[in-house]
Amino acid sequence: ADDMGLGKTVQLISYLLHMKEQEAEAEASGAPVARRQTEPAGWPSLIICPTSVLGNWQKELQRFAPSLNVMLHYGSRRLDAGYFYGAASQADVVLTSYATAALDQELLKQFTWAAVCLDEAQNIKNAGTKQSAAVRSFPALHRIALTGTPIENRLSELWSIYDFITPGYLGTPKGFQDRFANAIEKERNAEKTADLQRLVKPFMLRRKKKDPAIQLDLPDKNEMKTYINLTAEQAALYDQNVNSLLERMQKLEGIERKGAILAALTSLKQLCDHPMLLTKEALPEPEAGGVLNTSALIERSAKLERLLAMVRELREENERCLIFTQYVGMGKMLQAVLQQELQEPVLYLNGSTPKSTRDRMIERFQAPALPAGEADAASGYQPSDQPNVFILSLKAGGVGLNLTAANHVFHFDRWWNPAVENQATDRAYRMGQTRDVQVHKFISLGTLEEKIDEMLESKQQLSDDVISGSEGWITELSTDALKDLFTLRREWVG
Repeated sequence: ADDMGLGKTVQLISYLLHMKEQEAEAEASGAPVARRQTEPAGWPSLIICPTSVLGNWQKELQRFAPSLNVMLHYGSRRLDAGYFYGAASQADVVLTSYATAALDQELLKQFTWAAVCLDEAQNIKNAGTKQSAAVRSFPALHRIALTGTPIENRLSELWSIYDFITPGYLGTPKGFQDRFANAIEKERNAEKTADLQRLVKPFMLRRKKKDPAIQLDLPDKNEMKTYINLTAEQAALYDQNVNSLLERMQKLEGIERKGAILAALTSLKQLCDHPMLLTKEALPEPEAGGVLNTSALIERSAKLERLLAMVRELREENERCLIFTQYVGMGKMLQAVLQQELQEPVLYLNGSTPKSTRDRMIERFQAPALPAGEADAASGYQPSDQPNVFILSLKAGGVGLNLTAANHVFHFDRWWNPAVENQATDRAYRMGQTRDVQVHKFISLGTLEEKIDEMLESKQQLSDDVISGSEGWITELSTDALKDLFTLRREWVG
């Protein structure tokens, strides 16, 4: 559970190499086959990771452990049962995604794996999901979970990861809730917190970037909040949405009330980004000569205007950036506007980007900058082809990627969860980074973005204490509390 960027990947690769060395030593010494009942020799290890980092794992295994025979089990060309067993028995590592593991559960659980290793293990934080049940069903001599955030929102997520690595160790879900979660999350009970720490510590390797013993000498990460006014159009639409919600709150209850609040949250967050996300307007078509009328888009969103100004400034200094947004429509708009305004390629990675395209994007972005006038011999790229701005959806690009070519990170809209935001920031702020990293968090003044940002500061405490829900807690607020949270502060209207 080391912080992001401290080398969990390379630690696991070292472990896999160590197991291969042990197997070779056992064979050389003529150890009897019976020994293989307790040693991991003879079976491959299975690494399960998010689709977005399959390419990253392939690259890192090739780089740090070229002696390991790696088999990729993913996509339409993956082997069916008849061929799979023969190929897997010759491999040291089988690499697959969570989605594929769930699809091919019956096939994968036929093996007793040397180790089942989960990367970004928070993917099984909900024990009841299909993919969580699938990975728990795979027999293994060793079980390993890698995550920089063992707790994202609530303690039940920690229980779920521990129930994968040591089933039953923290008791049943209900027993854990009664014994620890309620006392720690609701009452901040120090004694129960210490008890849980004692239980989880023997199985958890955890280092933080700022631990004095690490002495990584990483450059600084400077976080700053960029506050932005709404335009008059945004403010009018904001008021309209809030009034409509509060009116409905008088009539709705139970699950309908919660659903209406969550829908309103999404609408208001999108509205703080750009009115077109709410009105569902399509991006305008380019005019003659392929030129997009960006001024009409920019003037409707102060956030977009501010982002463009800041990106222009850092590009003048020849610096590079990552921009995170959770909305596909916003990502497409940012890409179109920035490409037009900067006159250079802008990359955009989201959940529907194919793996091969993702890998190519990352490779291009991480490539050293080319001197003016020189083309890259291998790819034929010109300096003008070098992407310096990378837009990523938080879900697809917030974990597992190494993007240290950037030293600026923008959170265009907020994912109201400090752990998830920090993971995204750590795409750039990790080992290999040689410059200070500037983190810019955009907040629309007077809106729920500003009010929830204040709450985020206190929410960080839960994760720090033990190693509470996500947006669900907002649905439990009274109508008066909701009114206070959502209502626009008039003094900030543009």
